[in-house]
Amino acid sequence: MAIALDDMKRQLIGERLADLLAFQKMILSNDQKLIDACPYNDIRDRLQNMLEDDRKNLGIIETVIVQYGIQSEPSPATSIFVENFEKMMSGDEFTYYQKLMHHELMKHGQAMSGINIHKAAQKVGADIEVAIGPLNTVNFEGRAHQEQLKGMLEQVGVREMTGMDADQGIWARVQDAVAALSGVAGSVLTQNTNKQDMNIQTLIRLDHNKVNTIFTEIGATKDPQKLQEYFGQLYKDILAHAKAEEEVVYPRIRSFYGDENTQELYDEQAEWRPMLEEIKAIDPATNADLFRSKIKDLMDHLGDHIRQEESTMFASIDKNCSTAEKEQMATQFKEVKRKVQQDMTAAVQ
Repeated sequence: MAIALDDMKRQLIGERLADLLAFQKMILSNDQKLIDACPYNDIRDRLQNMLEDDRKNLGIIETVIVQYGIQSEPSPATSIFVENFEKMMSGDEFTYYQKLMHHELMKHGQAMSGINIHKAAQKVGADIEVAIGPLNTVNFEGRAHQEQLKGMLEQVGVREMTGMDADQGIWARVQDAVAALSGVAGSVLTQNTNKQDMNIQTLIRLDHNKVNTIFTEIGATKDPQKLQEYFGQLYKDILAHAKAEEEVVYPRIRSFYGDENTQELYDEQAEWRPMLEEIKAIDPATNADLFRSKIKDLMDHLGDHIRQEESTMFASIDKNCSTAEKEQMATQFKEVKRKVQQDMTAAVQ
């Protein structure tokens, strides 16, 4: 019996990540609406800083979804909510204070969603934790933004009612200090994680780390259902990764890495495809020894390939490609992976 490649828990986490992306796009749109309508220069400046952070965070979420490996659509409830929220924030029924208050609530909901995804990952698989690790940065900055928004709400609320600034009591000063410190720390984290800064070696290494984690998970369980789940993710991750390398990376490096070295990488990946299909046809519930033996063969093949890429290929890329070129390859690499993942999802619907 062929292994089922899709696991409901992983599909549901994929949907939650799609929700997170939809909400982040909505937050970005609302940042701009609040900036455009803001009657206060000091509040506008703070919102502008948040907008820049949120743009980076959007890039992080997009990268996480590709690394996770399952492309999904937002839930119907999220799509309805986003549409209604956009209408509400574009209308004139609410004061500026009320709109700012709803923005703070959205920041809270976004942070809690990210935390819940992490908690679910801890129950489902270590490979998921590896893939979604950068979400910690998004969650961290979301909490920092919440604290900043509380201070802004205090000022805007008093100004709307009295036309005067609120007194800065000790609690407000503490909030501002904590928010400022958190915002700086969060931005430092984000600088190395957003999609513009992430180069091709970083993306390939993230894929390698995830694959190695899945092999560890397979070796640590005797549960046939978990073996099917882990292999289902491994199968999809390897095929998407190989396709992206063959379309983006290998053609780019051939001129300086050499025909022989580059062709070796192509040939090694060509060997994996029949190996994956062979394992897919084995039921670990009835033939666990054969399943593990074939997994071991695949792991050995991949190990040699990974070591070559992370040593000589990465060094050659560093020597011959500019920062901009490496980032451009990363963007193209993610796009190919995303397309492969979308096609895989469509094939089972």
